[in-house]
Amino acid sequence: MTPNDFIRDLKSQPPAPVYLFLGAEAYRRGVCRRQLVRRVLGEADRESGFSRHDLDEVSLAEAVDDARSLSLFAPNRLIWVASAEAAVPKGRASSKDNPGALALADYLNDPSPSVVLVLECSRYELEGDGAKKIERVRKFYSAIPGRQVVEFAPYSPSDAQRLTKELAVRAGLKIGNSEIGLLADAVGYDASRIAVEIEKLHLFVGEDGEAGASEIAALAPSAKAATIFQLVSALARGDRGAALQVLDTLVREGEYLPLALSFLETQFRHALVARETGLRTPNQVQAHFQKAGVRIWPKKAREICDTANAFTPAQLKSAVASIYAADKGLRDARPDDRTVMERFVLSLKES
Repeated sequence: MTPNDFIRDLKSQPPAPVYLFLGAEAYRRGVCRRQLVRRVLGEADRESGFSRHDLDEVSLAEAVDDARSLSLFAPNRLIWVASAEAAVPKGRASSKDNPGALALADYLNDPSPSVVLVLECSRYELEGDGAKKIERVRKFYSAIPGRQVVEFAPYSPSDAQRLTKELAVRAGLKIGNSEIGLLADAVGYDASRIAVEIEKLHLFVGEDGEAGASEIAALAPSAKAATIFQLVSALARGDRGAALQVLDTLVREGEYLPLALSFLETQFRHALVARETGLRTPNQVQAHFQKAGVRIWPKKAREICDTANAFTPAQLKSAVASIYAADKGLRDARPDDRTVMERFVLSLKES
């Protein structure tokens, strides 16, 4: 189930005796953990009732034995077991004849009252290279009912922007929709980093201040990435003067310029597709690319529309060709990166 399902269940019914937490997304896992601590232990038992184990250090059977033990000091207990993936045997993830898996299955048949055991596998992502490893973990812990398996998937771009806005409102931070998208982009849609950056921005601008692109670029760990998006925005508007100023900032900060070109190429290629297929609104752009399997969030869809409207189809094709030439130029022996990029910026809108 999803983290939202988990929280909803906690509010409507007693917690299950055992949960399996799967996935590397840390922010929602932290929210679920706090909710579970509050639900199981309350204020009175938080110190005496909480135990933590790591399966890199102890066996699964030992952790299960702890769950069976009664405590004289805490009527309710929450046992958190990290590195659950460490119990999975190498090779085939079979639970047959595995002492830890057998102990867990036996415990599930007769769990200790007022004890909640959480097995946390946070080393692998649910998608990409981690998917097969997650499936091996899931298979190993198959004795745990599916309704007690919580999956922590990465935030989608749209969800990350929604979270950014919610956290900003909660913190009383003044920030515009464009800056919300910029911040989410700059930290790679990592919810934990978004929460940290919102707090930093709030402290930086003060109670009555407003967080703009310059503040985000100054504070965010991926400030260079934020500056790259400023370059994309300036080029999309056809503002070569602003683009050259941003380019100057990138050069002074030592940015790897092929990375900037990678962002630019994606922007112009998407804008060219939008022009050639007659996409006129952000909603049309978003629907078209999502149907093709490309995740496009609302802010990016607006940027693509802006870029498509700022350039003719011929100029967009020329821009893609110029990006290829600039990328090739950057890879030449001992290139002057700044000169190559300046030529690229100045070449836009000339065709």
